[in-house]
Amino acid sequence: MTRTTVFVAVASVALVLFGAVPAQAEPTVAEIEAQIDKSWSQLEPVIEQHNATREQLATKKKQADALTAKITPLQLQVDLAMERVGQFATRAYKGGNTSALNSILTNGSPQTLADQLELLDQFARRQARDIQSVVDLKAQYTAEKGPLDTLVAQLTTTEAELAAKTKQINADIKKLQDLRLKAYGTSGGLGSLRPAPCPATYPGGPASTVAKFACSQIGKPYVWGASGPGGYDCSGLMLAAWGKVGVRLPHNAAAQRRMMPSISRSELRPGDFVFYNSDLSHVGMYVGDGWLVHASQAGVPVLMKRYDNGTIHSFGRPRL
Repeated sequence: MTRTTVFVAVASVALVLFGAVPAQAEPTVAEIEAQIDKSWSQLEPVIEQHNATREQLATKKKQADALTAKITPLQLQVDLAMERVGQFATRAYKGGNTSALNSILTNGSPQTLADQLELLDQFARRQARDIQSVVDLKAQYTAEKGPLDTLVAQLTTTEAELAAKTKQINADIKKLQDLRLKAYGTSGGLGSLRPAPCPATYPGGPASTVAKFACSQIGKPYVWGASGPGGYDCSGLMLAAWGKVGVRLPHNAAAQRRMMPSISRSELRPGDFVFYNSDLSHVGMYVGDGWLVHASQAGVPVLMKRYDNGTIHSFGRPRL
């Protein structure tokens, strides 16, 4: 038996015993998309929480600054009052008994000195009352500011922790983009960003202005934490659109949900909000005929999709 024959025989036995070694299969586009969606469903709530914390911090800092502005002049009043009392005490009692005796000798009448001391005592009591009223008022504002100082410190700590996650968030976003490039190359696999007229109908008034603005942002990039004009995240796009008609919204999907009344599915019109997921981590704008405009996820520009493509939480309409 030749050496070649022996090798073939051994190889044949190995195939029988162990079977062929399968090649490592590359993930399909569908599998990559599923992986991207799963990763994004974990990342988007973190981004929205970052937005909420930043909003809360700004609000509480404004409240604390307003109270500080009230307390500062009160502190000046206290300081001036205390200075007047100090001057009064120095003039009235410097020298002790010697001053009192000199006053008696000078005026020639103990009664005159007694009258003077009584006036001084009344003045001192009046000064004390004035000072105490200022001190009490200052204490009131200080007591109100104390919890705010504590809250601002807590929010600052929380924001610092979230800011520390920024690097990780960006790294995670890059991984998602790399996966998308692996699946589609530079084409992105997105198809048409505007597959239907946008908006499909015009409700008239401010709602039309809002819907037209959202539609005009189609194609701009997803930028987490941004509210335009160069890019948006989901709640940032809603904030910018309704800001065009003077409605101020928080930069957080859950907070936006809380500040507007609910509407039914049958009441949807262009400009209304569609909220997604049990944690309210995503929001988009209804633009009519079953279509939605939204900033969906990193690596994907603002685009349209069917509004019922996702886990709907509720619908809302901002108050004008």
